[in-house]
Amino acid sequence: MISYNAMKILLLILCFFLISSCNSKDNSQKIPGNSSDKKTESVPSMNTGSKEEYREDFQQILDSSDLAGSILIYDPQSEIFYSNNFQRADSGFLPASTFKIVNSVIAIEAGMVESDSTVFKWNGVKRMLPEWEQDMILKDAFHYSCVPCYQEIAVKIGPERMARYLKAFEYGNMIMDSSNIDEFWLRGDSKISQRGQINFLKKFYNSQLPVSVRTFNILKRMMVINDNDEFILSGKTGWSFRDGNDNGWFVGYIETGGKVFFFAANVEPKENFNMDNFAHIRKQITLEALKKLDVIKDF
Repeated sequence: MISYNAMKILLLILCFFLISSCNSKDNSQKIPGNSSDKKTESVPSMNTGSKEEYREDFQQILDSSDLAGSILIYDPQSEIFYSNNFQRADSGFLPASTFKIVNSVIAIEAGMVESDSTVFKWNGVKRMLPEWEQDMILKDAFHYSCVPCYQEIAVKIGPERMARYLKAFEYGNMIMDSSNIDEFWLRGDSKISQRGQINFLKKFYNSQLPVSVRTFNILKRMMVINDNDEFILSGKTGWSFRDGNDNGWFVGYIETGGKVFFFAANVEPKENFNMDNFAHIRKQITLEALKKLDVIKDF
């Protein structure tokens, strides 16, 4: 039988080797400003088991656009996440109008909306944007990002049913009840990270959510932004304003050459940014990042 002192010595030796082993692991992921290299050897992601690769060129895209934030792109073929700022990519933000993807899925699956051709009648009340002051089908409400239309949908879904679906989808951390059912994705403390957006989109794209094939097909058709000879781009933008700060999203996926790549960009304007460009720039920087990865040749 091993004595108490001998056992204590063995435990100390074991701890020494464990500590040495942890310290010897490669933590060489590049930090912005440390090197002019565009990329470095991939390192395992602490969150998904996939690898992570820092991209200096993504940061340069944001800097040249007078934006702060991060671009996150996931290549499921190689199981690699690419970003200029992984810490931010794992931070939570209001989903804003990117939530229209989820809201649409639930509405169609639960029967609140028949199809992407369901008509939303304008009640004649003045709205924030002139594009919203018309009757429109669900597909147009999605692309025009008609907030009143989707508030109507959320109220019909109701907080209990909404909560059940969000839990089943494992979609972020939505703080929602009957008092804010029509705005919890726009205001308040609801949050989802860029990585969370991509994880949801992966399940959506691969039909791994607990909804019907019909619902998947309708939404996938609705989400298409650009379909050309080189690629099919699908996604949704979002824009929230909180505590005096603008925050913009572009999330989705791009299909090209038999492959798919998922993306989630989240940005905020710097002091000298021209806000007239904010609606457009979210897509622009994402496509530029995809071009840097040689996913697309041009756009």
